[in-house]
Amino acid sequence: MESSPQVKLAPSILSADFSRLGEQVAEATKAGADYIHVDVMDGHFVPPITIGAPVVAAIRHWANLPLDVHLMVEAPEHQIGQFVDAGADIITVHIEACPHIRQAVQAIKELGVKAGVALKPGTPIDTLGEVLCSLDLVLVMTVEPGFGGQTFIEAMLDKIARLRAELDEKGLTAELEVDGGINAEVAPKVVKAGARVLVAGAAVFGLGQTVNEALGKLRASLL
Repeated sequence: MESSPQVKLAPSILSADFSRLGEQVAEATKAGADYIHVDVMDGHFVPPITIGAPVVAAIRHWANLPLDVHLMVEAPEHQIGQFVDAGADIITVHIEACPHIRQAVQAIKELGVKAGVALKPGTPIDTLGEVLCSLDLVLVMTVEPGFGGQTFIEAMLDKIARLRAELDEKGLTAELEVDGGINAEVAPKVVKAGARVLVAGAAVFGLGQTVNEALGKLRASLL
């Protein structure tokens, strides 16, 4: 019998109660989260504006987990240093925002943290090119980036599966992360397709149940 793949859960604070953000991060940590996912938006690359490095520094004190920082910003290479200083453990930039993606990945790694690259739903995986072999994480957006609570785009299952096959064929160890519309119904599908890190916001913080209950439900869906 084939064993189930090891899957990490990364609650996204985008859907958390910001009036008690530190407490919610601590709750997610205690409930068994593997990463804390931080969505940074600048109002340019995506319409909303969310948070900056000071918030990352603040929640660093509430979590002993890796902080998985997703930069949905223009010219992210100018902001990498401040997020590393704030306590980020993983920094993911969008390939659509980085004309010199190899230099951006190198800059992240030179600061001693893990480097990820994100793809919007309409961006083909072959745009990763040779940089794929240098990555610690690849993030497939399964909704259009910018707003929480969107519905999962089913067509992304094939994209996840093709990227999983390429990573395995090349013997690469980059984690395959998905973000967008992930809940207990969707989670088994994306894991079957090959995802190994699941970002979930509304399904963890927005369902009127405790974070422990929500993460437990998400984890149980994968058994």
